[in-house]
Amino acid sequence: MSTLVDLLAEHTTLSDSAAGHLQRLVAEWQLLADLSFADFVLSVRTDTGEIVNVAQCRPNTASTVLPSDEVGTVVDPAVHPQVAGAFAEGRILRDEDPTWLGAMAIRRETVPVRFVDPAGDERIVGVLTRAVDLTHPRLPSPLELAYQDSANDLCHMVADGTFPQHEGNPQGLSTPRAGDGFVRIDARGMVVYSSPNALSAFHRMGWASDLNGARLSEVTATLLTDPFESQDAAMMIDAACGISDPPAGPYRDIGMRMEADAASATVLIRAVALRPRGVSSGAVVLIRDVTEVKRRDLALISKDATIREIHHRVKNNLQSVSALLRLQARRTPNDEARTALTEAVRRVSSIALVHELLSGSVDEEVDLDEAVDRLVPTLVDVASGEQPVRVRRRDRLGVLASDLAMPLVMVLTELVQNAIEHGFAPSRTDARIDIHADRDVRRLRIAVRDNGSGLPDGFDLAASERLGLRIVQTLVSIELGGEVRAGANPDGPGTEVVVVVPLRREVR
Repeated sequence: MSTLVDLLAEHTTLSDSAAGHLQRLVAEWQLLADLSFADFVLSVRTDTGEIVNVAQCRPNTASTVLPSDEVGTVVDPAVHPQVAGAFAEGRILRDEDPTWLGAMAIRRETVPVRFVDPAGDERIVGVLTRAVDLTHPRLPSPLELAYQDSANDLCHMVADGTFPQHEGNPQGLSTPRAGDGFVRIDARGMVVYSSPNALSAFHRMGWASDLNGARLSEVTATLLTDPFESQDAAMMIDAACGISDPPAGPYRDIGMRMEADAASATVLIRAVALRPRGVSSGAVVLIRDVTEVKRRDLALISKDATIREIHHRVKNNLQSVSALLRLQARRTPNDEARTALTEAVRRVSSIALVHELLSGSVDEEVDLDEAVDRLVPTLVDVASGEQPVRVRRRDRLGVLASDLAMPLVMVLTELVQNAIEHGFAPSRTDARIDIHADRDVRRLRIAVRDNGSGLPDGFDLAASERLGLRIVQTLVSIELGGEVRAGANPDGPGTEVVVVVPLRREVR
């Protein structure tokens, strides 16, 4: 399915800034749909003059009146002349008579999307169609009236080019929805309507009275425990009404959102300025109680910190074991025992390296490129002795989950170690080992190639008695569920060992 960006690139020659304005509108228009109890469709004019629908939004507060997917369809000017009229006239137009879709009467209203560039030049870059069901009219309750009044103001701001505003999103916060908690305040900052969910959220924050008639910025400031958050929240709400300047710092843009802590609740607050035709009519304040979400997030953070601490301690313990083995190897007079202990040190060190990387990871994933790049110099120093061996990683291995990364690092350690120890004659001065990788979403293929003397005649990897190769076969087949094979180097003399590992998650 084509995205909005794809459709705009395919059908229009809009500038990046104009296309960005439409993208911001689509990111915000769920609020418009919910407040309007209506479906919205975004249309743009193509280079050939046709009008194409490029996005569609259905309300969470009412049944849809457009059950079919309108994205990608061409608007017939004879059927919906008000769409072309909104492009031409640059003002909001409404059907004189409702249209019928089956047994449903639909009233359509078209809103021109005006874009004002940094130089002050303005143009109509799209048209919003607001479709409302007239067959089942809604009762004019206070909530309905407050919603629709706010939606009308926002639609006028779309036509003026003042909504949506170009705002950031501090801390990557989500956006409260109208159904989470809705408060309408007038140009003086006084509450004229608060939804039941909003009132419940303020009650959980510690407010015991009704909100209607209260100045919302003062109420909010008294409930928040952090004095800086209290000041920022009050200034943000007042700035949305045009009473004061926006606060400095991350909430300086009108319409910004913030997460704040009260004595017994954590809430996400957003203030949206309402300034149709350039005149402030107050603001909409959306509020969501995220206390339980925050509690779960803190529990996950605590769990992640505990896991990282465990990895750190395991790494420290493995390094202690490695140091003891190294000390024992130095004190052992038997050459065969010393070699065995040295290989044990190498294997323990490779496991310790993975735990060290995991101790700094927040998602239990390991960057294999970093692991290999840190491990290779140690292997070369320990195994090659006086013989120069050049080991290079040719391709990107990517990021893997720890349950795949741990055995795979050990496999690479054994293969590189085996190539250094058994692949080259002592007199070689151009010894080279290359690590190649090829990956997709299903599998990771790693090839370790050397330019050494090659495999002996009749070599059978499955029948090899070398401990390192036995470890490789066991880890690949049992731990990783993959396969390993050895053969001649396709790039020249030497050996190639290929490991193919199926991936249970995508490599990044």
